[in-house]
Amino acid sequence: MIRVLIADDHPVVRQGLRTFLGLQDDLEVVGEAADGAEAVELAASLAPDVLLLDLKMPVLDGLAALGRLAERGVGARVIVLTSVSDKGDVAPAMRSGAAGFLYKDVDPAALVQAIRAVHGGQVLLAPEAADAMLAGPGAEAGRAPEPIAVLTEREREVLALIASGLSNREIARELVVAEKTVKTHVSNVLMKLGVQDRTQAALYAVRHGLA
Repeated sequence: MIRVLIADDHPVVRQGLRTFLGLQDDLEVVGEAADGAEAVELAASLAPDVLLLDLKMPVLDGLAALGRLAERGVGARVIVLTSVSDKGDVAPAMRSGAAGFLYKDVDPAALVQAIRAVHGGQVLLAPEAADAMLAGPGAEAGRAPEPIAVLTEREREVLALIASGLSNREIARELVVAEKTVKTHVSNVLMKLGVQDRTQAALYAVRHGLA
């Protein structure tokens, strides 16, 4: 059972999400938050698997809430679910720890699949959000795109599999190598990319077309 927490300042949106998600056999809505501060507190106390987080909320907005969640070590996988179409919000949200970025016009069935995918370790972005990430930081301001790290062919394979949501054990089976070898490759990839975790590595892969 995937435990889901909904954070949105509109009661109608929360009720609609709760009603639809409650129809799924493998999803359970464990709580609702009306602002970012409440979302952080409930995520810490209820320990949901997935948090659906709106960006524009009172008290504490979504980006600030992501920062607080990281500070408190909350392990919930976060999907930003927003009606805001500002492409500039995508990269900051993903860098702050979000595992998905979707818009509220997403098809309900697609949202359910997204929750399952993100819970399974994948990083998932709406097409418009992916376009914003692929454009790279500063693209709209006319700045040069960030350079792509120099990875070996095997490290690129490992990075692509990380972006697909595979665990070290699954990657080892896929590449027919020892799990210890995969751990070494993953460590090297993270170091070369200058990122701290697998989610950030997956985002790098998406941004640079390596996934």
